[in-house]
Amino acid sequence: MENEENKTRTTVRIQGQTYNVVSEEQTAHVKAVAKYIDGKMDELKKRNPYLDTTKLSVLTALNIADDYLKLKRDIEGE
Repeated sequence: MENEENKTRTTVRIQGQTYNVVSEEQTAHVKAVAKYIDGKMDELKKRNPYLDTTKLSVLTALNIADDYLKLKRDIEGE
């Protein structure tokens, strides 16, 4: 069983939905991550307001993963 002593429960809102996140990260970090995701979802929703929540979530994940992999490639010099 994982050690619960170092974990914090943080409540965040993304696209109007409430999520309880249990993490070893500080509350401020978890809230910053949620705010970032919510902002990215807002950007996509503005471009296509008819996306349902599932498609919006998957497209947001694809965009964030693309950004991450490009940054990783740049840092690693590939």
